[in-house]
Amino acid sequence: MRNTLLRDAVRRGLRMYGIAGASAVLGAGAIQANAQDSSSEGQKLETITVTGSNIRRVDIETSNPVVTIDRAAIEKTGKLTLGDLVQSLPAVTGPNMNPQVNNGGGSGFSSIGLRGLGSPRTLVLINGHRFLSGDPNAIPTNMVERIEVLTDGASSVYGSDAIAGVVNFILRNDYQGAEFTVDYGISDHDDGTSKGYSFTFGQSSEKGSIMAGINYKKIDGVESGHRKFSEDALSRLGSALSTISTFVGGSPASPYGWIKIPSGFENLFPGCEGGRIARNPDASGMNVATDYHCYRTAPTAAGPSDLYNYATVNLIMTPQERTGLFVNGNYKITDSIEAYLSVLHNKTSASFQLAPSVYGARYGTVVSADSYYNPFGVEFSPAGGDTFRARLESLGNRRAENGVANDQLSAGFKGSFSIWNDQQWNWELGFDYGHVHQSTTTIGLPNLSILNQGTGPSFYDPETGTVRCGTPDDPIDGCIAFNPFNLQDPNSVAALKAAAAPGVSAFFTKETVKRIDLNGGLFELPAGTMQLALGYNYRTEYTHSNVDTGLVTDFFGNCTLGSQCASALQGGYNVKEAYAELFVPILKDLPFLHALNLTIGDRWSKYSTFGSTNNSKIALEYRPVEDLLLRGTVSKVFRAPTINNIFAGAAADAPRISRDPCDWDGPGANPNAGLPVCVGVPASGPFHNEAVADGSQLSGIASGAAFAGFPIGPEKGKSFDFGVVYDPHWLEGLSVSADVWRLYLNNNITGIGAQQVIDLCYAGQSQYCPLLVRYTSGDTQGQIRTVYEPTGNLGRVDVGGVDFAFNYRLPEFSFGRFNVSVNATYLKNFDLQTAPGLDGNSTFHYAGHFMGFGSAPAAACTGANGGICLFPRWRAQSQVGWQMGPFDATWAMRYVGRFRMGSPAESQDTHPWGGGLDGQYRDYGATVYHDLQFGYNLEALNTRFDIGVNNVGDKQPPLLYANNTLNANTDPSDFDLMGRYYFGRVTVKF
Repeated sequence: MRNTLLRDAVRRGLRMYGIAGASAVLGAGAIQANAQDSSSEGQKLETITVTGSNIRRVDIETSNPVVTIDRAAIEKTGKLTLGDLVQSLPAVTGPNMNPQVNNGGGSGFSSIGLRGLGSPRTLVLINGHRFLSGDPNAIPTNMVERIEVLTDGASSVYGSDAIAGVVNFILRNDYQGAEFTVDYGISDHDDGTSKGYSFTFGQSSEKGSIMAGINYKKIDGVESGHRKFSEDALSRLGSALSTISTFVGGSPASPYGWIKIPSGFENLFPGCEGGRIARNPDASGMNVATDYHCYRTAPTAAGPSDLYNYATVNLIMTPQERTGLFVNGNYKITDSIEAYLSVLHNKTSASFQLAPSVYGARYGTVVSADSYYNPFGVEFSPAGGDTFRARLESLGNRRAENGVANDQLSAGFKGSFSIWNDQQWNWELGFDYGHVHQSTTTIGLPNLSILNQGTGPSFYDPETGTVRCGTPDDPIDGCIAFNPFNLQDPNSVAALKAAAAPGVSAFFTKETVKRIDLNGGLFELPAGTMQLALGYNYRTEYTHSNVDTGLVTDFFGNCTLGSQCASALQGGYNVKEAYAELFVPILKDLPFLHALNLTIGDRWSKYSTFGSTNNSKIALEYRPVEDLLLRGTVSKVFRAPTINNIFAGAAADAPRISRDPCDWDGPGANPNAGLPVCVGVPASGPFHNEAVADGSQLSGIASGAAFAGFPIGPEKGKSFDFGVVYDPHWLEGLSVSADVWRLYLNNNITGIGAQQVIDLCYAGQSQYCPLLVRYTSGDTQGQIRTVYEPTGNLGRVDVGGVDFAFNYRLPEFSFGRFNVSVNATYLKNFDLQTAPGLDGNSTFHYAGHFMGFGSAPAAACTGANGGICLFPRWRAQSQVGWQMGPFDATWAMRYVGRFRMGSPAESQDTHPWGGGLDGQYRDYGATVYHDLQFGYNLEALNTRFDIGVNNVGDKQPPLLYANNTLNANTDPSDFDLMGRYYFGRVTVKF
């Protein structure tokens, strides 16, 4: 029976409200933090700590720009994960991981990167304490009271990583009763089903409270072939001198081969594009003259394209199954001392899926010149270059099964005491522990050490009537000789399946924090109480990983299993930190000066890996009248290199490049052949880098700084935020705000990509030249064999913009209560210098642009890890809420502004591979998503019902094309791939 019951129910519900078929929205429900309603005169207001400060205040609106997603918004949303909910905020932009990311994802992890600076520069907290994994999906939804997002640098408060801001998950407490929730969702295509259950229990008394819960979530995977926009690997090419065209592309590694014509056979295949041939599908491959044809990259009169459509079996939704447990409690030992404990456990099973493995010389395959099945009579091997590729369809799709366990504990004691003048002080002595364990098993991989025996020397044995490995004088028993140029032959299929082997790896990391915090009043000033916060913590981190010997990367980026190559990692560090924060109320209740407050803070950090750093802030709050707040913050920010940045071993990478300074049309002497960047390139005659010409991926080796011998230190910068908040008393319920922000970041910690290595070596930066290895002889002389891509400090970022917020709670009408909210971010500039102060520096302007995979701008983009980057100037989110009696509804909208791909300026061109839009560009319009939610509280049964539709208009993502992207011809970090999605939820309270 098809899963259409929920969809039909929602459609009937929409018809009841008279808006079936309308295009509508559902935002994340984020609202700007509003001032509390005025209390009655004489009532003592409780002080709280707002994210971004250690000072306890009555005011919620402070110098810190904080956006809050409350419990009601979390309960009403139809987002599949907490990560999806936070990622919908306008301040979250750039490359972020989520379940839609297949190639490079598949672990169930979601990342949060504010201001486009990547998740390593956004700190994730739980109740104000570091959350080791940083994965919001690992936090049980029924555990969260609200989410506070600070969009300002906060290194003086929280230390490393809080460069772009902080995401703080505040947990529920003092809960009384029990509740059970069940939810279900399905797409309009009858796939991508999600099912979830949660149970929460709480008990409170005067002495304390305890709350516990369990939740379960399962999301089914969806293949790219189930959507029109992603079923084919589409490419879009053109230049300033040609017409832009779109066509079905794909990988040159096809089941019938992609073979560079060996010397001596060129006359059989005149005019072949790139000098490549492919086997005829019905031929054995044993006769060069009759069994092969010129490789076709597009359909011609001679036959169809030989490119392999890898896209259809990839995923636009990675499957995942998640179970979470939590306990959160406190107990009053005395009236002034309280013990607390918070524990969460999450176990996630998730996977990704890629097309069958690529098999070829560049990837470790060796085909002997003396193989019985080698009609060319020459050796194909990594030493000879990228001369032969094929696709191992008989092994099935590559699929990695990931099991991830997250555990987080926070425990301690806190209390209060009084000092002189009855000043109240609060103290906390705590311990935090977290660990993450991930195991990965990948199937669909070939054991090349076995296969290379089968493609080594072989001979026909007339006694057995079979082809045997070895030579007549030295046969190899137990070896299956097979034809690598005809992988559909039954004997080849048998040999491949016999050599199939899983690859297993495991990763473990842990963090411990011991901390003590104090905050309270010093003495009274005319404008209020001067307050001080002090603290000290000692933190340790340790990581290690193990990989199968078959996955260990060699010095050329290959491994025995041919794919997912990596290396073991082990390392750790410790850090000692102390902070101080002082709040000074300067003036109050004067003409045109309702309040003036100053906050000063500093944090000292000493790392065992690089030494000490100090980061300070100064913040000012000025209220000329009670309704108007002017605020400003200037702070220093920093990020310490992680264990992975420092100690990661070699891991295989497959980068693309867009240019090679050694290319030469000839016919005379190559003017650059003598340069260090061109070692191995022929001194004269034409030379063209195949990776540039046809867009093939190179063999790269990414690593930590230590592996490559590169020094590495912290990145440092400055953050500026100046804003205004207006809450007019004459229009109750209205709040508007605007914040102008800017952030400068120097000495960026980044993976130095293949294109950067080439450009810097060419510019005379000699320390990068040894990272580039070329073939020095043979048919592939001068082609790049391997590029080492270490992590180091390189680059400078300058990013700035404006945040806007509008919130209005309308007066109550006879037909219900309404509230309207709009949040928007305008990105004024996002400029990156790749190597400031050095020859070879490039400056890229990202604001309003998309940077495609393989381009130099994308390789340098913060947080992209060589992937893609999209930075529209405008991002926004709006919401209209309605409530009347037991009924409520929400209409929300998410807006991703227009952007440009390509550029007429060569220095800014995305340069997608294969020519891309060289000298051309394409403008994309804005994308708007509408979501709807309807709710009903059945108070007699303590039950709430919610139904809704995400992406009501079934808006499809913009086509960015496979030659610019890694997933689904588009950007899964910014656009919805599932289409119209229906959801329902029932919550019963006891």
